[in-house]
Amino acid sequence: MTEDAVAERRGRRSGGGAARRAERTATRFEYARFISRNIPNLEILNDEALEIIEANAETVLAEIGVNFVDNPDALARWKEAGADIDGERVRLPRGLARQLCATAPASFTQHARNPERNVEIGGRNLVLAPVYGPPFVRDQAGGRRYATIEDFRNFVKLGQMSKWVHHSGGTVCEPTDVAVNKRHLDMLHAHMTLSDKPYMGSVTLPERAADSVEMSKILFGSDFVDRNTVMTSLININSPLTFDSVMMGALEVYARANQAAIISPFIVGGAMAPVTVAGTLTQVLAEVMAGVAYSQLIRPGAPVIFGAFVTSIDMNSGAPTFGTPEAAQITLGAGQLARRMGLPYRSAGSFCGSKLPDAQAAYETANTLNIGLLAGVNFMLHSCGWLEGGLVSSYEKYVMDADQLGLLHRIAAGVDMSENGQAMDAIREVGPGGHYLGCDHTQANYKEAFWRTGILDYKPFETWEEEGARDTATLAALKVARMLGEYQAPDLDPGIAEALSEYVAGRKAAVPDSFM
Repeated sequence: MTEDAVAERRGRRSGGGAARRAERTATRFEYARFISRNIPNLEILNDEALEIIEANAETVLAEIGVNFVDNPDALARWKEAGADIDGERVRLPRGLARQLCATAPASFTQHARNPERNVEIGGRNLVLAPVYGPPFVRDQAGGRRYATIEDFRNFVKLGQMSKWVHHSGGTVCEPTDVAVNKRHLDMLHAHMTLSDKPYMGSVTLPERAADSVEMSKILFGSDFVDRNTVMTSLININSPLTFDSVMMGALEVYARANQAAIISPFIVGGAMAPVTVAGTLTQVLAEVMAGVAYSQLIRPGAPVIFGAFVTSIDMNSGAPTFGTPEAAQITLGAGQLARRMGLPYRSAGSFCGSKLPDAQAAYETANTLNIGLLAGVNFMLHSCGWLEGGLVSSYEKYVMDADQLGLLHRIAAGVDMSENGQAMDAIREVGPGGHYLGCDHTQANYKEAFWRTGILDYKPFETWEEEGARDTATLAALKVARMLGEYQAPDLDPGIAEALSEYVAGRKAAVPDSFM
């Protein structure tokens, strides 16, 4: 063999090895499809209990009623629909709310700008979205501090990079360094340009909801938005039994535009609802029915989600508590009520009251995430990053929670009963007294056989100690840095990007800053 031929062969081998090393070390972007459950829902209430709660909710609407505050147009709509109006109090004859709710769809598609990221909300599906609303952020380097727009963009990037998170979310933290009347523009711009997953619109004023619709039309095209749902937004009810004009005004904007809204009571049991599970479920159902019915008065067929955000309080301190058995019972029961109404269901999340991503945070988060899966939740807001009762978006907890969401995917898949899943070939091959590590079935399946964490440490003690005896929060901080360092923005048409920037700049220039 000539020297040239030897050199050529060495080059090919070297090149092949280099290619394999490059493949192993290259940044990979893996995205999991939204969850489709192959396991049964856990039903905690029997038919008699459900019928009692439904009858009691109708009594609440007919005899006690709900308030629609500072919203004369809403009162006029309700009067025309057949409700009894007394000042701002609206009483609904029995059956009216449920009749109106019947036009709401049982499921719908929320489109992403990347069609591969579209999500189906309803049915047996579960869509996971990140934390929403905290004014503070926390990380190991900077501690607890007010959130900035840079923090907001970082969380959107983490969401884009997180395999098990299906949705970019909404106010993943509140950027306090941007004027209150303008920050919704920057937040929407970040979701639209830094992620190609679905996102949520602004609800803090009807005008901001209108901006959300207009920016979505720039991103998707006006015709597409007119025909399809591209946003899901959170409409909170001021429990008990009060619908304010701000949230209802945003709901009106989205319903008219055929964009989805989560109709969600904000319940702290013992303060904003009764201390009992059945009483709280009665109030939740009454509030949701009134809110969903109102959305259908605006536009029959507008997509909506039955929401239930429920926690309880420590009766000694008054502080909210999370991961409690009572909250679990309400989450499970509300899921049954939502399914009986034929509506998608939103509840649960990575709820905890802890100040740090510690054992308390992990226990409470695991309780709420697992109950949400078993309750049949279709849209899980706050699925990662929640800390300190929702006051803090935590960088480390975001990636810790996002890692654990992989377990929900695996549990929801159910048990594989295919020929491969039965593994009879392996049992025959190994026989008595053998081991399975080297058998053909193991070799064919080991890469996908078991769910594998991207953070938790299972190394031997000596190796763990040599590497610095790092706890989970430290490992999560390293992963945050790695993910942000590897982030790559998804492609966006330059003309659309320019039009979005121009819209934001124009709207910001039109009014002075306000921090109120």
